Amino acid sequence: MSSQVQTQEFDVVVIGAGPIGQTLADRARAGGLSVAVVERELVGGECSYWACIPSKAMLRPVVAIAETRSVDGAREAVTGSIDPKGVFGRRDRYVTDWDDSGQAKWVESIGATLVRGHGRLDGPRRVAVTTADDRVVMLTARQAVAICTGSLAAAPDLAGITEARPWTNRRATDSSVVPNRLAIVGGGPVGVEMATAWNGLGSTVTLIAREHRLLTQMEPFVGELVADGLSGEGVTVRTASILESLRRPDTAGPVTLMLDDGEKVESDEVLFAIGRIPLTGDIGLETVGLSSGTWLDVDDTCRVRGVEDGWLYAVGDVNHRALLTHQGKYQARIAGQTIVDQAAGRPLDTAAWGSHVTSADSSAVPQVVFTTPEAAAVGRTAQRAVTEGFRTQVVDVEIGDVVVGAKLYADGYRGRARMVVDEDTRTLLGVTFVGPGVTELLHSATVAVAGQVPIDRLWHAVPSFPTISEVWLRLLEAYRG
Repeated sequence: MSSQVQTQEFDVVVIGAGPIGQTLADRARAGGLSVAVVERELVGGECSYWACIPSKAMLRPVVAIAETRSVDGAREAVTGSIDPKGVFGRRDRYVTDWDDSGQAKWVESIGATLVRGHGRLDGPRRVAVTTADDRVVMLTARQAVAICTGSLAAAPDLAGITEARPWTNRRATDSSVVPNRLAIVGGGPVGVEMATAWNGLGSTVTLIAREHRLLTQMEPFVGELVADGLSGEGVTVRTASILESLRRPDTAGPVTLMLDDGEKVESDEVLFAIGRIPLTGDIGLETVGLSSGTWLDVDDTCRVRGVEDGWLYAVGDVNHRALLTHQGKYQARIAGQTIVDQAAGRPLDTAAWGSHVTSADSSAVPQVVFTTPEAAAVGRTAQRAVTEGFRTQVVDVEIGDVVVGAKLYADGYRGRARMVVDEDTRTLLGVTFVGPGVTELLHSATVAVAGQVPIDRLWHAVPSFPTISEVWLRLLEAYRG
């Protein structure tokens, strides 16, 4: 450690200036606490520059064209192909050309102090920040330290992976060159979204999933319909396929993927989208008695368990409760308010905060997958509800068969909706939609699940005609038989 050490004291020190760290800092500042925010890369984090924002900026033109081609009279207007240069330019605008000065100014505008450098715990309530010019800034926290460092893409231990130089989500969202052939390994949300985007941009895409279906965390029919949609757009979808090794003997040449069935897939680039690992490997966890490189176990206020005096919080991806930006920001609001209340000597209102965190994290988490067709779900799947001991009724409708608004939205509309009903409380445990234009239906479902709205009250939430939201009426009618 450098001998050049500066020491500063704050009420709260936040390690990580992504959307989760920013949200927690904002809530703490609103409660009158002094806050330091530490960031070693770009202020705004993974979501702003390599995940949510750029991926959706790239996907929207692809989905818009697909939807236009599904409407008689409109498809005739689509006479050319997508312009990759235009799509990449759109993405670059939304990521501000990877310039974080605007977000850095926002952090300062709320009255927080931004410290650029690599932050590591250095014992209880202490964070040592090594700056780019090799100075060390020692930050001490009177109230709390919050770890909001996020996660990074997992890589498999496979023969030939170093030579293959695979893409992760970062390269998949910041590249401005369209490979002629792209192999994607992983059938989860990142895999199917990037298959949609790069296929739309002109790559010949092969999607390889080791499971028997795509999107295994959602209802089975979601993966089936998404696979059909991808195949219809020209993507080669291979499920139940295990990648055993890679070979790229020429640094400028193609990558060969060897599968367990003896088949070989040749591509110009390969993208791994097989999961995430926590960014906790070099942040000093061992100095406070925790294991380096692990997911952090937290209570319902995101306080790390096993740390004396309860001063350490882990918010967002690092606690592994729900690796979604919106859920992390929700957790940050809870954790930030908890820290403010404790600083003010107010008792924790577990009825107002803790139980709601548990409900949102485990049973009312919304997720959208931007593919063609779109998929959106909140709460428990039918299988999960049964496994957890609920007495349920599962209600399915084929959206294109019974919803006039869906038929008007897209000719030959194909989609499906499911709601899982708790028969003891007559409330919803989960809702899933798949089909064009369904993503904007999800918040109504989230309100119903998180609010435990009784089925009898949902009858009085009248959907507008003719919109896709009329699917709610058809679900309730099907429930009553």
